[in-house]
Amino acid sequence: MSITRRSLLLGAACAPLATLLPRMAFAAPLFDSISMFVPAAPGGGWDSTARAIEAAARAAGLAGGFQFENVAGAGGMVGLPKFVNQRKGQGNALMVGGSVMVGAGIANKSPVTIRDVTPIARLTEESSVIVVPAASPHKSWKDLATALAANPKAVSVAGGSAGGTDHLLLGLLVRALKGNPKDAAYVAFSGGGQAVAAVIGNQVTAGISGYSEFAEHIKAGRLRALAVSGNKRIPGVDIPTLKELGTDVAAANWRGVFAPPGISPAQRQALTDFMAALSKSTAWHEVLEKREWTDVFLAGPAFQTELDRDLAETEAVMKSLGLAS
Repeated sequence: MSITRRSLLLGAACAPLATLLPRMAFAAPLFDSISMFVPAAPGGGWDSTARAIEAAARAAGLAGGFQFENVAGAGGMVGLPKFVNQRKGQGNALMVGGSVMVGAGIANKSPVTIRDVTPIARLTEESSVIVVPAASPHKSWKDLATALAANPKAVSVAGGSAGGTDHLLLGLLVRALKGNPKDAAYVAFSGGGQAVAAVIGNQVTAGISGYSEFAEHIKAGRLRALAVSGNKRIPGVDIPTLKELGTDVAAANWRGVFAPPGISPAQRQALTDFMAALSKSTAWHEVLEKREWTDVFLAGPAFQTELDRDLAETEAVMKSLGLAS
C-alpha cells in the first residue's frame, strides 16, 4: 500500500467530504499533529490502516498533521521496543498493531510485547483470503487442500510475519486436513507488498493475507482467490468461506491503535476521544466501505479486556500447533 495507493485512498476519503461535512467539523482539530508509528514495512495492512487514519482524520478536521515512521520486522517485534522506549510519555503518539503482533510476541519470545503499550482502540476486522497465482494448477480450494493433506512441506505459503494471523491460519488448516502443523511450509514476509509479489511471481505455491491486500490483484486476474477465512462471506465479494467448502476453520485479523507507556490518564482519554470521533466520521466509514474492512470499534477498559482474552487464547492455540513452547 504505496504512495500510489495512498493517493487513491486520500482521493476516495477526502473528496466527498467538502460537501458532506459541516464547516464546524474543520474548525478545531483535537490534535495539532499525530506521531504515527507503523511497526511494519510500507505496503502492508498496518501501513494501510495508518494511512487510512491519516486520510480520514484530515478530512474530518480532527488532526492538523501526521508524521510517519515505519520500522519492519518480526511481526512488529523489531519496531515495538523502539516505540516503547522513544515515545514513552508522548501524548500525541499512536502505533498501529493487531492480532499479528499478539502471536509474534509469543513466537519470538520477545522481551517487549503488546502488553507494554497502552491500548487505545480496536478499529477493524478482516477475513483472510487464500490465493494462488493465476496460472496455478490448483484451480480450487479442494485442489490446494488435497496437496496440503498429501504433503504440507511441498506446499509453500506466503504470508505475514511468523506467528501472526496468516501463520496461525495455515497451521489450523493443516491440522484440519489431518496433517502436522509443524510441517507447514510457511514463508514469512515483514510487509504485505512483499508477500503479494512472491505469490504473483510464482515464488510460492499460495498466499494468505487480509482480503484488502490481495483485492486489486484478484480483480485484475493476477491472483485466483480460493476461499476466505471468516464465518461469513465478505459482503459484495463472491468468494466462499472455508466452512462452505467443507473445512471447519474460521479466523479473522483485527487491527487497532496503541499509545506508548507512561502517558497520563488525561492523555489516554484524549487519544481515545480522538479515535472515537474518527470512528464516527463519514470519512472513516467511506474508508471502511472502500477497503471492505469490518467495523469492530472498541475502546477503553472493554478493549483492554478483549486484548487480554486474545493474548490467552492465541498462546493456547500456538502451543497446540507447536508454534510456541
